[in-house]
Amino acid sequence: MATKWGVASAGKISHDFVTAVRSLPGNDHKFVAVGARSLDSAKKFADLHQIPKAYGSYEELAKDPEVEVVYIGAIHPAHYAIAKLLLNAGKHLLIEKPMTLNTKNTQELVDLARSKKLFLMEAMWSRFIPAYVFVREQLEQGVIGEVTHVQCAFGEGGLGNVERLAKKELGGGTILDLGVYPINVLLTAYKDARPEVIKATGTLNSEGCDASMAAVFRFPGDKTASISTSMLSTLTNEAHIFGTKGTIKILAPMWCSESVEVNGKRHDFPMPPTVLDCNFTNSSGLRYEAQEVRRCLKEGLLESPINPLSATLLAANITDELRKQVGVVYDADK
Repeated sequence: MATKWGVASAGKISHDFVTAVRSLPGNDHKFVAVGARSLDSAKKFADLHQIPKAYGSYEELAKDPEVEVVYIGAIHPAHYAIAKLLLNAGKHLLIEKPMTLNTKNTQELVDLARSKKLFLMEAMWSRFIPAYVFVREQLEQGVIGEVTHVQCAFGEGGLGNVERLAKKELGGGTILDLGVYPINVLLTAYKDARPEVIKATGTLNSEGCDASMAAVFRFPGDKTASISTSMLSTLTNEAHIFGTKGTIKILAPMWCSESVEVNGKRHDFPMPPTVLDCNFTNSSGLRYEAQEVRRCLKEGLLESPINPLSATLLAANITDELRKQVGVVYDADK
């Protein structure tokens, strides 16, 4: 039986997610409804993606008994309220990253999902794409020995005019929009260990959002890491994991890479084609997180062992600390 999906928000990332999942072979996934703030946009989205039901509110989507699990693709600040509504309506959730703006709100959603015995996962799609599956396998096999340092950068020049990054009321800044990916690399390399020391600095735009950020970390066992983000300059957009016996390089774009170098040898993992064009780079890879959701639901799991809620909370802790040190405060923090 197909997993029956609802979609909350009819924006660009929701388009890419639905496109990626619709491109999967077989009949494992079925989109049954989409809800948005505007009925017109919901109807246009439903027509494009051949979804039978369109709603002009998230409340209507929550009440649809056919919807089993909902993908939330709204802007960051809306995640918390939409997720609470849907969890209270008994829906399993896949929520775009970051799950919420801070640890406090993320913990509330985790507690609510657990109390209602519902599946909850942050859509950290990088963890599920073939390149990252390969990286984890190489780390587990000890191919580069013991990891001692991780280095990762994500920056794109010209993003300063993109509202979702530039406006504080939209959860703007590079830490939550871009930084979640380098943080994911650190946690992948160090198996979701908690850093002992974080030191960060950065620059703010006129709205009080971080335009750039650089941070260094110390992990247990005197292991280190450094990350940087920018909406002002294009950085290397690569990730390097250094070990006692070699190096893993995740090639650009490291958040959705199709190529990994292990001790100088290149391994390629091309993304499959999609039935429609996507808005963002390599969005075809969003299919893999949907497959994980279906697997977990079929097995009766309430969270993914590959992307557990503990990792989501740890990433939220780290972004909270980075924002605190750089000086970025949202209304949700007050």
